[in-house]
Amino acid sequence: MGVAQELGDIAIALTFARATRPSGDRDTSRIVLGGFSHGGELAYAYAAANGRHVSAVAVLDAYYDIAPEHAELRELACANAAAGREALAQGVTDSDNSFFITLGELARSAPQAQSPVFSSYTNRGALLAMNGLTYLLAPYTPLYHLSAPILDANGNVTAFRESSEDSVSAWFASAPPHQSLRETVELDEIWCGTTPRPELSNIRVPLLYLGAAGAFGDYGLYSTTRVSSTDVTALVVRRFGPARVAEDFGHGDLLYAADAPALAWQPLATWLLSH
Repeated sequence: MGVAQELGDIAIALTFARATRPSGDRDTSRIVLGGFSHGGELAYAYAAANGRHVSAVAVLDAYYDIAPEHAELRELACANAAAGREALAQGVTDSDNSFFITLGELARSAPQAQSPVFSSYTNRGALLAMNGLTYLLAPYTPLYHLSAPILDANGNVTAFRESSEDSVSAWFASAPPHQSLRETVELDEIWCGTTPRPELSNIRVPLLYLGAAGAFGDYGLYSTTRVSSTDVTALVVRRFGPARVAEDFGHGDLLYAADAPALAWQPLATWLLSH
């Protein structure tokens, strides 16, 4: 599965939703298309490529265009895309998620045992480090992390600040076992910007960007300036100032933080009701 098929599937899903709505609320109007993470990138791509059935777009913590001053992020995407293309050429099709599943399962079943993934950590410590210091493996932004960490004086993660360990470990343990490598490559190519892709300037419907300060956060704001819409709303959920980005609201905290309903979901709901 690649991006073209996914955009086609979105069109089919929206067509079906609009066709079946009259049996319920009798509202056949266009629909707000929302997406989180890579889903946000796909929401951008669909609205830019087609936009049929869509009345507005809500993107949760993702970027599509990368600002010129952040060339290192584009270079990372280009390098990842090139490596992925090489793997595809060699017949690899699967992005195996067993790494994340194992981290989540072991953190739940044997938190104090030595991690087989990161031998210098316990299973709990491995989950904390992977979520709180995600940028060490996936620097989508310089201090990108999935869950806001509480850090000790040495920069080690001692706990999660916003989301419970139970919810984060369950999130990892329930990851789908497999993901299309082609999808990953083509989404990286969108970020790289060197191959043909739908352009954000084609988007004229209202746009909401809801970011997490410790993840895509402010780096996602540039994409909102590239659309042609005159109705753009941007909100980055944050606890701290720029000096504490490493500890701030993480990517997954938009979903799992104790305060997510107030800080993220309520602003999203308010925007949806007005669009």
